Parts: sequence; C-alpha cells; structure tokens
Amino acid sequence: MDTVNETENQSNPGVELISHRATSDRLLVQRGLFTGTSPVASDELYAVTKVGMVTRTRFELRLQPGAVAHTNTFFGRFPASYWQRWTNVTEVTVTARVVAETTCRIQLQASDIGGHRRIVTNVVATGSETVSLTAPLDTFVDGGALWLQFEAQGGNAVVDEVEWTVASPETIRPVAIAICTFNRADDCARTVAALASDDRVLALLDALYVVDQGTDPVESRELFQDVSKKFGSRLHYLRQANLGGAGGFTRGLYEASEAGPNADVILMDDDILCEPESVLRLSAFSNMTTEPALIGAQMLFLFNPDYLLASGERVDLGTLQRGVPTDEHGVRNTSVLEKLPERRVDAEYNGWWTCLIPAEAIERIGLPLPVFFQWDDVEYSLRAGRAGIPTITLPSAAVWHADFYWKDVDGFAHYFSTRNGLITASLDPGFAPKTLAKQLARDISHSIVGLQYGLAHTQIRAIEGFLEGPAGLADGGQKALAAINQERKRFPETVTRPASELPSRLPIRRVAPSPKPGLWTDLVLAKRAVTQARNQLERGPVAISYEDAQWWHVGRFDHVFVTDASQGGVRERRFDSEKAAEMSGRLAGVIKRFYAEAPSVAQAFINEFPQLTSRENWARLYEK
Repeated sequence: MDTVNETENQSNPGVELISHRATSDRLLVQRGLFTGTSPVASDELYAVTKVGMVTRTRFELRLQPGAVAHTNTFFGRFPASYWQRWTNVTEVTVTARVVAETTCRIQLQASDIGGHRRIVTNVVATGSETVSLTAPLDTFVDGGALWLQFEAQGGNAVVDEVEWTVASPETIRPVAIAICTFNRADDCARTVAALASDDRVLALLDALYVVDQGTDPVESRELFQDVSKKFGSRLHYLRQANLGGAGGFTRGLYEASEAGPNADVILMDDDILCEPESVLRLSAFSNMTTEPALIGAQMLFLFNPDYLLASGERVDLGTLQRGVPTDEHGVRNTSVLEKLPERRVDAEYNGWWTCLIPAEAIERIGLPLPVFFQWDDVEYSLRAGRAGIPTITLPSAAVWHADFYWKDVDGFAHYFSTRNGLITASLDPGFAPKTLAKQLARDISHSIVGLQYGLAHTQIRAIEGFLEGPAGLADGGQKALAAINQERKRFPETVTRPASELPSRLPIRRVAPSPKPGLWTDLVLAKRAVTQARNQLERGPVAISYEDAQWWHVGRFDHVFVTDASQGGVRERRFDSEKAAEMSGRLAGVIKRFYAEAPSVAQAFINEFPQLTSRENWARLYEK
C-alpha cells in the first residue's frame, strides 16, 4: 500500500502497531492482476483475451498487433457500487504503464445493476508512457463495477503496473493477520508462504500471528521456516491448548489489540488457497469506509475454483441456518466465468475464512465468545451489527476454501453447531424458544428416523450443553469436545468405513421424491416413525448415495450403507428399536426442559456476556 511507511517496517520489522501517517496523497486500493499465484486458478478470473494473441504474467500483459484484452473479470473488476455505498470516495483513478510499438488504446468501462456496459473514458498511448484514467463514483448505488480494456493497434504493446488509487486519508491504520491452525501444518505453511510471496502485501503487514493449537507443529515444516524469515520479528508464532477456531482467532485479536489499540486484524483460515491481493484490498477498503465495518472476503470453491460459494450471507435464528442468501439476486454456487455479480448485496455476517475485524470493533464490542468453534463468526457479526458496525462482503477480495458439502453433518462438530447456534439466538432480542423447540424436535426426529442415532445423541447433548448456561464455556470447550467424541463411539454409524467392505451384489436405492413442505412433511415423518415402531421396514442391506440419503428415503429400510459426504467411504446404518426408543424418550425430555428453561438460560448468558468476552477471561484461558 502506497501510504504505509515501508522504510520504517523494513528497518524495524517489530514496530509496534501504531497508525501510519500517509506518505502520499494517493492510496493504492487495487492492483491489476493478470494471472493467479496458483495453477488451480483460471487466468480468466483475472483477465480475458477477447481478440488475438496475448501472453501474461502476474502483473503484465503482452499484446500482439490487433489483440484486445479486458479485466471485466472476478478479480479484475473494481467494485464501484460498494465504494460508492460505504465510503466517501467520489472518484477513482487507474494508472497503467504502457509500452507500444505504435499505439495502444485503453478504455475505462463500467456496468450497472443490469449488467449494461458503457465506456467511461479512454486514452490512446503512444510509445512508452504512463496513462491515467479517472471515473466518478456517482452512478453505482445499486450495482455495477469498473474495469479496463486494452487494444494493441498496429504493433505489439506491453501493459503493466496497473494501479487503482483514491485520495488518501490522513492516516492509515496498521493491519495484522491472524491464522488459526490445528494439525494442518502443511496447509498453514503454504498460506503463510502465499502471503510472503507478494512484496507489496508483505510490506503492508505490521504483524502476522500464527496460532498453533495442534500436536503437529507448523514450525517443524521447512517451508514455514524459510518464509518466516521474510517477516522477521513481525511473525509471532504462538503455541497454545486447543481452544478451537474461536480460541485461535481470538488469540490474534487479543495480541494485536494488546500491542496497539488501533490495528485492523484479518482473520484467515489455515487451509485456504490464499490470493494475497485480497489482503491489500480489504485493508484499503477498511481505511476508507465512512464508519467502522467488518469486511469479509468472498469464498470460492477450492475443488471447483471458478465457482463462487459464499457472498452476502445472513442467518436464520429460528431454524439455526447459516449461509442463507441475503438477496435472491445474489450470485452463489455459480461459475463466475459465466456470470459476474452486478447487484450490490448487503451481508449480515461473513465467515472467518478471511475477514477483517476493524480496530474500533474490538474496542466497542470486545472479543468473541469462547464457544470453541462454529458460530463464533456469526455471533460476532450480529453483535457488531447491533452496535452499529455493519458487515460488508467485498467483491474482488476472495480466497478459495474446501467445499462445505464434502463434510458430513454427522460429526462431533454438530454438537458445537447446535449448541453455539442456540447461544447466539439467545443473545438476540428476538429470541423465540418455542419456535426453536419445534425446529429442534423436527430436526432430531429426522435423525432418528434416518437411522442416525449418533447424530440424534449429538444434537440432544448440544441442547443440554446450552441448558448448562455460561458455566459450560468455562474451559473454552475442551471438556465438551472430549466428552462428545467419547460418547459418539457407541454409535457404529458415526464411523466411516472403506467402500471395499461393502457386501457384494448390494442393490442401489435411489431417492424417492421429497414430500411437500409443511404439514405433509410432518405426516411423512409420523408415517416413517410408525412403520419403524412396527418393524415393517424393507429389508436390506441396500446402498444409498450421499445425495440420496434423505431421512424420508433412508427411513424405509432396516439396513443401509450410505456414502460419506467426503466420498472417502461409507457409513453403515441399521435400524435399532432400542436406540430409537431411547433417543425418542430423551428428545421428549430435553425439549420439555428447553421449553421451561431456555428463557432463564438466555438471561444468564446475557448477564455473563461481558465477563465471557472480556480480556481477563481470555487471558485466563490462555494462562497468561
């Protein structure tokens, strides 16, 4: 970033986190990239050759005579709508260095909410020169973006050093990154290496916190040892007990805010494929928003890297559903090579695969809850929103993350997902225990009918964990983690087995049509429960794919092999009348308790909330 005092950082990498006074009247907010840092990423996410022959490197385009290329792409666009909505910036300038044998035409183009394109301005470069184009940010409130198009006329042309800048504020807040990791040493080392690979991003960072909670230390990796030298004393490698993602990310926030009260902190997963440019873009945008905001990166599929999974999400606290689109017109689960988002979509929260937490948020609302993991990011965004700090998911800033649908819901994580979702809901002014009780009863009944007794047990224990109140968070989640993992061992269907263990001549049963929503679904649930109680099930064993393993389908059989979501094996489910009766009885009891106790438990969480999120509490957990 132009305005970071790079000399100070290089001469003293361990400099305290203090605001940098701007050393230029322009703030670099986005660079022109023409290819990614990994072969996984399609070059067309960065720039597209429209006509002729073009070769590229990370920061340079070489156009043969007559060639045309543009950056109307996922990473090539400037998100004008978001800059107009969330900042006081009135215009943006883009510069580029051009070397043309004859001439090279550069156009600054724009779109609107409907994707209609227009030319904002253009310039023809002759010989070797640096060109500058400026666009007002006054016609993008509902949507639209800006990008460049290059045309080599009559001879070869080279374009590089493309930089988008805005008028700089007086001071630039320092930025730190916190990466939380648990036994993903190779993944974490690669993420740190990606950050170190970009000199501009490296110079921007005031601190990098790697919080290692695992038994396979990241510091043992040669790659990590090599790249850590680039950070010098700015790299803080911290070992601590496993306190989950909440404990790991909060450690970064804790340390950064202790070093200085005005540092922005970017929380970043260890197992992402990192686009380092996103760090620059998030930090620059944060420095220009009219009010403090949590600013998140979008999430692309790692296994299908042209597809956008998450952008502009909200949560439904009545059903404990995360990842709900905030806008029906938002682009999600779609190839961004085929369809680019045009509409501005407002977010309610952003996942912590990569998300900037502004210094003001830590000062105003404190630290996250010690909930181990799951929902810590949602709760923090909702809390920030109630305090007047919005969450913004910024287009053109993104990382790749492993696709969620490869993870089976029948795991220990479901305990924390359900318990922490209930805690988050209880802290909201609209907490509705009766609505939640009905949804929980329905969800757990689906698990029982679907022969997932271990999952039903996990969900019931999660409700009981919520009813423990704030005392259940006293150790940051370690006791709960150990307990649920031990308890799940008595349920054979929670174990993934090799597909080679499948019986021979196993028939495959495809899913029946889903029941109609509403009352009809509950009637089907009741019918399946009665059929099981009478032991009138179709005899197995049968095989059912993960995609077909809906409760109303699996519940027809007494013996089923279901493919695990990871596609790495299968899970064997058997109808067990004793377990079904046990889970049904426990479900009735815990729902009765929830009806009666949830309001008082919610009040207890509200009362203890300041203490739970305090620096003193986290210091105790960190044994500082």
